[in-house]
Amino acid sequence: MSNDLSLLGWHEGLAEQLPDLPGGAVPARVARVDRGAAEVMAADGTHQARFAAPVRRAAAADPLALPCVGDWVALTRLDMSSSNEGRYELAEVLPRRTAFIRGGVSRDSRGGLSGDGQGQVLAANVDVVFVAEPSMHATDFADLGRIERLVALAWESGARPVVLVTKADLFDRGLGDLLADVVAAAPGVDVHPVCSLTGDGVDLVRAHLGAAGTAVILGPSGAGKSTLVNALAGAEVMETQQVRAADGRGRHTTVHRQLIPLPGGGLVIDTPGIRRVGLYEMSEGVGLVFSDIEELAEDCRFSDCRHREEPGCAVLAAVESGELPERRLESWNRLQREAAWMARRTDARLRAEETRKWKVIHKQMRGISRP
Repeated sequence: MSNDLSLLGWHEGLAEQLPDLPGGAVPARVARVDRGAAEVMAADGTHQARFAAPVRRAAAADPLALPCVGDWVALTRLDMSSSNEGRYELAEVLPRRTAFIRGGVSRDSRGGLSGDGQGQVLAANVDVVFVAEPSMHATDFADLGRIERLVALAWESGARPVVLVTKADLFDRGLGDLLADVVAAAPGVDVHPVCSLTGDGVDLVRAHLGAAGTAVILGPSGAGKSTLVNALAGAEVMETQQVRAADGRGRHTTVHRQLIPLPGGGLVIDTPGIRRVGLYEMSEGVGLVFSDIEELAEDCRFSDCRHREEPGCAVLAAVESGELPERRLESWNRLQREAAWMARRTDARLRAEETRKWKVIHKQMRGISRP
């Protein structure tokens, strides 16, 4: 079955980036990634393409170079033998327009941060990041801290975040108040209540995609991401499961990321549930999520105010007056610390890699200079 590349997001600008490879290059978009290979959508159909040696070497040196769902890639046709007829090799990843990257951060046994300072690209070349947060899990309300974290990463990716409060029909404790809290946690971001089973709000979600836009849906297990994909597709294209009755938590139904073309245009990437997602090389993402705190900070007495115990702190004054929730200041502090920690880890890793590189060069030079 052939594919119309323009409906997959292909345009003239991408055509100019297509490399001049021996035997010619065929453009394709990555729909799914497996070990050492990817399912790709090219003009002549969907294929399984193994990674070429240069792609494998680049990914070994830098995990961010590994092909991911949403990437545009250049394919080369393999030798037209009976065993390889019609098969392709993934020769090169085209430059990414946007990339949603999570950092490898976790909590250690002492409550501190740990990780390797490296990141993982969850989706590339997306226009919209749908942050799906269920209105409630059993007795737990929507996790505002998780929303802030994912929206910060979405802003940093270069895509536009949109928050979806899913399973809105199950919330019977004042949905308007909940939505107001979510709006306050994500200033400047569209927030929509959605019930995929009844279709309420699905048209608003669909409108963000347009004719050839790409979206990725991120959120915890049990948020109804796959159910939403099925509602957008008008068919059961992704398997779904009920949440556990004991604690209201979801089970991992989606086990891999998948790019799905939608009827009428647009594409959506379904993802497995996210338990923990770390920040990665943040520049403006945290500031955009906490623009209210940034604005308050302009009135602090000291320009380097940390908003802890300093006199004349406008942020602390806003907390005391009830204008700013204390939870939000705590979340800002937590993300600021994590972003700074990840920056230090990344710098340390880059310095170590540079040191190793020069050690190899010096060793080679010593070998050449010996008589």
